[in-house]
Amino acid sequence: MNLLTGLRQLDINNAGSWSTPIKTGALAILFIAIIAAGYFLVWQEQVETLENVQAQEETLKNTYLAKKKNAVNLPVLRQQIKDIEQSLSTLLKQLPDKSEMDALLVDINQAGLGRGLQFELFKPAATETINTFYAELPISVRVTGGYHDIGAFASDIAQLPRIVTLNNINIMPGSDGKLVLDAIAKTFRYLDEEEIAKQPGGK
Repeated sequence: MNLLTGLRQLDINNAGSWSTPIKTGALAILFIAIIAAGYFLVWQEQVETLENVQAQEETLKNTYLAKKKNAVNLPVLRQQIKDIEQSLSTLLKQLPDKSEMDALLVDINQAGLGRGLQFELFKPAATETINTFYAELPISVRVTGGYHDIGAFASDIAQLPRIVTLNNINIMPGSDGKLVLDAIAKTFRYLDEEEIAKQPGGK
């Protein structure tokens, strides 16, 4: 009670007469009040600005490191693009154009005859299936021959300089111990500029 009574009796206008402990406590309270006011009125905004700047710095640092990594790997990336372009060029060369399709059909036929197979059916589809930059022509094939001859025929087809695939393969027993191969051979050709221009999104 003596302390409370003493505080109530303090004369604000005559602070110089206060006792040393009260002066020390008052100064401490004043100091804390100034620090709190400074934080809420000035420093809080500056702290938030600093945090935002630090976050931006981290983002920029990550962006820089990513670009630096790409720059360091640029020769490798260029070589990879060059390799992809070469691979694409090689694949495109395996796709005949319109003028070479007839020769390719002859090659498929000759591959079978060269293995001693008898063609019962060799019928190209009436229409091609048009894709983005190439056309696909299915050919219904039915040949009769020995097991090894049919296997060699399939191997010869795979080794043609142009892309030809055998699909929907069905092998059945035939007469005289021979086998019948029923399949769909698919050949592909690349579209010319006029055909590409007609495709959706073509120019």
